[in-house]
Amino acid sequence: MRGIPMLLLVLLTALSAGAQHQTTFTRADTLRGSITRERAWWDVKSYHLQVKPSLSDSTISGSNTITYKVLKVDSIMQIDLQEPLQVDSILQDKQSVPFKREGNVILVDLVAKKQVKGKTNKIYIAYHGKPRVAKNAPWDGGLVWTKDKQNRPWVATACQGLGASVWWPNKDHQSDEPDNMTISVTTPPDLVDVSNGRLKKKALDRDGNMVWTWYVSNPINNYDVAMNIGHYTEFKDTYSGEGGKLELGYWVMDYNVDTAKTHFAVVKDMLKCFEFWFGKYPFYKDSYKLVESPHLGMEHQSAVAYGNKFQMGYKGTDLSGSGWGLKWDFIIVHESGHEWFGNNITTKDIADMWVHESFTNYSETLFIQCQFGKEAAFDYITGIRKNIRNDIPIIGAYGVNNEGSGDMYYKGANMIHTIRQVVNNDDMFREILRGLNKTFYHQTVTTRQVEEFFNQKTNMNFNRVFEQYLMHTSIPTLEYHFEGSQLKFRWVTDVENFNMPVKVTLTDNGYTFIYPGRNWQSMTMTLSDRKQFKVDPNFYINVKEI
Repeated sequence: MRGIPMLLLVLLTALSAGAQHQTTFTRADTLRGSITRERAWWDVKSYHLQVKPSLSDSTISGSNTITYKVLKVDSIMQIDLQEPLQVDSILQDKQSVPFKREGNVILVDLVAKKQVKGKTNKIYIAYHGKPRVAKNAPWDGGLVWTKDKQNRPWVATACQGLGASVWWPNKDHQSDEPDNMTISVTTPPDLVDVSNGRLKKKALDRDGNMVWTWYVSNPINNYDVAMNIGHYTEFKDTYSGEGGKLELGYWVMDYNVDTAKTHFAVVKDMLKCFEFWFGKYPFYKDSYKLVESPHLGMEHQSAVAYGNKFQMGYKGTDLSGSGWGLKWDFIIVHESGHEWFGNNITTKDIADMWVHESFTNYSETLFIQCQFGKEAAFDYITGIRKNIRNDIPIIGAYGVNNEGSGDMYYKGANMIHTIRQVVNNDDMFREILRGLNKTFYHQTVTTRQVEEFFNQKTNMNFNRVFEQYLMHTSIPTLEYHFEGSQLKFRWVTDVENFNMPVKVTLTDNGYTFIYPGRNWQSMTMTLSDRKQFKVDPNFYINVKEI
């Protein structure tokens, strides 16, 4: 997700200050955020998660069968399961294997079960307990146990950042996604579970409960795995797109069906826009679903959580102040944009989450351009700059499950918008976005890979641009002054040899590129009135006349 509302900026700043200014990390942070030896030797191939929530006491019980491939011979396996959840037993080849706990990590001893390089094995983990209750989902996540408008049970999961191991055992690191997954959720017979992928089966068990079995045929990151339990009703549609016929499923509370049928009509236009800019929807095999949720929303792959209460804007507000943010539903557009950036392309380390959020935030601008034109889109993207804090770097610390600044949304999107101006060719810019999703289709990536892709496709070097915006709190400052008909200019930046071109008015005929460096340079101006000198406002920079 997780679009940051203006009303929560102060709260989020306070919440993030401790974690994001953290300069020392614990062994627990390393176990959570790095590729430990106990993680490195095996590759997840699939999960079969079975979960039975208890509505009476907010507990869960279940199991996960992990199919994995042995990459190199080793014997200790790290499984993540956050306290207070407890492991009941671990089996391999139907035989119990020993394990020990270290905080939120389970270390499984497979010495007695020889692990052969190249072989595919399975391990079965049974668990139970009372998982962390979300305090303010989706930002401060966990499990949401609540009631709908008719005072009936409504349960949902939201765990980005916190980690999927808050409610089920897995290899909780973004770098290793299963190739496919089966999700089986047991509910009382009058309730429905909606999870990722396609519903393969629903059947009563021996106790009269309903078991909902969903199958995800594409790779999926752990925090996207979702459980939504309530009195859902589904209505369907189809979209003819670049990948053929895409099935659309809308799951909403039974009393919201009529409202949703009108409000969700925008989905087809949105998908058409995003396929134009990003390439085909990445999960045709698993369909596209919008699922009403008791929290604001999350990008749960092929089961996008929607909780904006059928309003335009972000909870009825315009995050840009331009007016354009009230002409569409923020959560539908933003969370669906994550299907390309975040779900199709996932970062290996949470420190690089800007790849998820900056591109997805920019998808809002592209949607506005599709619907209302380029001028409206540019008004929106420049309008959201007022939400930028420039507090700490956007890229977090690597290997310790540490996100950077929330500026990965608004500042990151404006960085991309600035790069778009430098590219100065929307056909090329579009091909870059489509190329990213094609080249890294269903893959995990690093910041460096994304940078290199931009450099390769544009034949320009954007390394210093990415470094300045992502690794420093300040933004480039263009200093200038006039000497007769000469414009004198230079960059003041944290990054040495920063050389990003920028557009200014040197003549009465519009904008012209200039190429500042760290040293003063000059160009001749022919403006009839020096007061008409401007820097293109689509570049997110500071401008200072000396």
